[in-house]
Amino acid sequence: MELGLLSLVLASCFGFLMAWGVGANDLANIMSTTMGSKAITIRQAILIAIIFEFAGAFIGGVQVSDTVRNGIIDVSGLLNQPEILIYGMLAVLLAGTTWMLVASIFGLPVSITHTIIGAIVGFGSIVLGAQAIHWHTVSLIAISWITSPLLAGLFSFLLFTLIQVLIFTRLGPFHHAKRYAPLLLFLIGIAMATASILRGLSHLGFHIGIIDGFFITVGIGLLVMFIGSFMINRITPDPYGSRHDQFGDVEKIFCVLMFFTACAMVFAHGSNDVAIAVGPIAAIAALVKDSSQLLFNQPAPMWIPLLVCTGVVVGLLMYGRNVMATVGTGITALTPSRAFAATLAAAFTVVVATGTGIPVSTTQTLVGGVLGVGLARGIGALNMVVVRNIFMSWVITLPAAALFAMGYFYLIRFLFHL
Repeated sequence: MELGLLSLVLASCFGFLMAWGVGANDLANIMSTTMGSKAITIRQAILIAIIFEFAGAFIGGVQVSDTVRNGIIDVSGLLNQPEILIYGMLAVLLAGTTWMLVASIFGLPVSITHTIIGAIVGFGSIVLGAQAIHWHTVSLIAISWITSPLLAGLFSFLLFTLIQVLIFTRLGPFHHAKRYAPLLLFLIGIAMATASILRGLSHLGFHIGIIDGFFITVGIGLLVMFIGSFMINRITPDPYGSRHDQFGDVEKIFCVLMFFTACAMVFAHGSNDVAIAVGPIAAIAALVKDSSQLLFNQPAPMWIPLLVCTGVVVGLLMYGRNVMATVGTGITALTPSRAFAATLAAAFTVVVATGTGIPVSTTQTLVGGVLGVGLARGIGALNMVVVRNIFMSWVITLPAAALFAMGYFYLIRFLFHL
């Protein structure tokens, strides 16, 4: 294809810019509970973001990328006109870039999932018509946008309530926290392991059966439990401290739990949201190589998730503070124990949903988790103005992304004299 190299260069540039926006918004949202609760240091947060974002994208992001690449619209009608589809995917990337940057400026935690899928639907509707859109797949994804924050919110509500009953209302809360910490650490390990086991690791050459997957999952859970318990045993409480001081010692235990939970959540983000950003670039790469390849679930070239992950981490470091402030401190006051309940609930929700290949919003699940923790403390603990603004940004995202994609498609087609 004559424009193949130019298309790949543009896709790489636009994809990196969009990934920058994902880091400034989506990943910043993921790290917001950790930073807002002051559970870990900035240096630890950066290391977690780099290591587990890359690990999640390379190990667990294949199915979601395939869903975005050819599961939203019927691309078979454009295989004889691959340049049209390339321009459409470029428009999708630009639409994602624009909306993520606008939302980041205002500190609103919007979803790259909403943005990319809305942009693909917008492009598909003007080029192929509404009949070419896989409405069944879109409806399943749309339902998940409602159910995932509700499930995360319900889970975090129950988990935080359980933590309150079993630990904070008891005499000697530090002793009780130390007793239940290994079980919570084991659950964190299960969440981290399940993200990779459900994805099968097939694209890395591993073929894991159900029994092997079970033992590996339990093994990782036990490993996390062992490491975390070792770290917790180094915490020395003040035996003569007041009730308030005892609560402070308990929160130190939850800081350790939060460290591992943040790892699980960033891994889940890499396996889901980064894979969504990879989808349009992978589609262009496949079209440039051979237009018929788009109909098959071919793994994306390794350089694409590498490019996207790099952009995500850079975006977080350069401009993530606005969204961190909104979710980490704006919705409700977070302590390490509250942040732990919200983040673990969101991680399990995203991991389970990602295993089905249906893209869910990590942003929504985490906000749902934070809302659940806030409700467990009473409705007065929530900043309803911030909650309203977040929900409004979610509603606006779909039509905004679709309109941006339409406008960019016409502009790109004009610039290429079509």
